[in-house]
Amino acid sequence: MIKSKKDYRYYLERDAIARGVNNQTFKYKVKEILSPTKTWKFQKKLRKLEYYSNCKNNIISRVYTKLISYSFQKLSLQLGFSIPINVFGPGLCIIHYGTIVVNSRARVGENCRMEVCVNIGASGGNPEAPRIGNNVYIAPGAKIYGDIIIGNNNAIAANSSVNKSFDEDGILIGGSPAKRIKNIDVKKIIKHI
Repeated sequence: MIKSKKDYRYYLERDAIARGVNNQTFKYKVKEILSPTKTWKFQKKLRKLEYYSNCKNNIISRVYTKLISYSFQKLSLQLGFSIPINVFGPGLCIIHYGTIVVNSRARVGENCRMEVCVNIGASGGNPEAPRIGNNVYIAPGAKIYGDIIIGNNNAIAANSSVNKSFDEDGILIGGSPAKRIKNIDVKKIIKHI
């Protein structure tokens, strides 16, 4: 969770690395002005909203936070995202826009790479949501729900329904209902770790 300006910068830096963005070059800055990447714009707004919501509490900051929140909600609707603040650790990478729904009680660690049509939520009236470890790849169409734990360095296969805990590290989880498929090296999928 972002608790300072230093954290805010760190989260942005890690998100940029996860996306393979070199935002220091002149060419990149011009490209983003002329034709911004909307998913990257969303991630930057997400981090800015987290920073202002968590760290700023004076009257001017609260008004500015409301403005950021409005802009964030508008962009969320355009992209089909329902992603609350303070869920994802640094290194988040959302490449494509499309339906993504995340419960506000979910917690996801560092370096999560997430595709379209993903749902991370609660189940059966239980308010608890998944806790997902570091370095996890979530493929298109994956549904992760309930009071469960997913370990580190794992990949969740496309169109999987994960409703039980997999606290092992370095495995591929797939199927409906999900089961352990095999051991994997997630560094082949999430290249920046």
